[in-house]
Amino acid sequence: MNKPKDIDEYIESFPKDIQNNLEQIRAAVKKAAPEAEESISYGMPAFKTNGEPLVYFAAFKNHIGFYATPTGHSEFIKELSNYKQGKGSVQFPLDKPLPLGLINKIVKFRVKENSERAKMKKKKRKQPLTVPVRQLFLRTVSGGLTK
Repeated sequence: MNKPKDIDEYIESFPKDIQNNLEQIRAAVKKAAPEAEESISYGMPAFKTNGEPLVYFAAFKNHIGFYATPTGHSEFIKELSNYKQGKGSVQFPLDKPLPLGLINKIVKFRVKENSERAKMKKKKRKQPLTVPVRQLFLRTVSGGLTK
């Protein structure tokens, strides 16, 4: 399969029953994170908030892979224990109903996590210069480094 240009093209490349599962996951993500940006990353549907990865998903022969980064999975260890997992990934079998409520909770958790991370980055950028750096700057501007 060539790299799809968007999520619609990705989903359309699968049989109808798989398309239905993929659309359900997409809708669950959009419901939990309406502000999330859609894209294709690593050849699969991806969502971002605050410029940071939120979740990814992909269809395979026997399952749908759902990738919410390691933190998105470690927070829901008990709920995900019925599914095959890897670091930051979980496999939802195609022959079982999708856990859309759980997907919703995971996405909301990741939205909150990305939001907090963005606030921290913004806070770090706005911190004033420390006193020693400011003094060094003022000394340099005022004609040299003197004590």
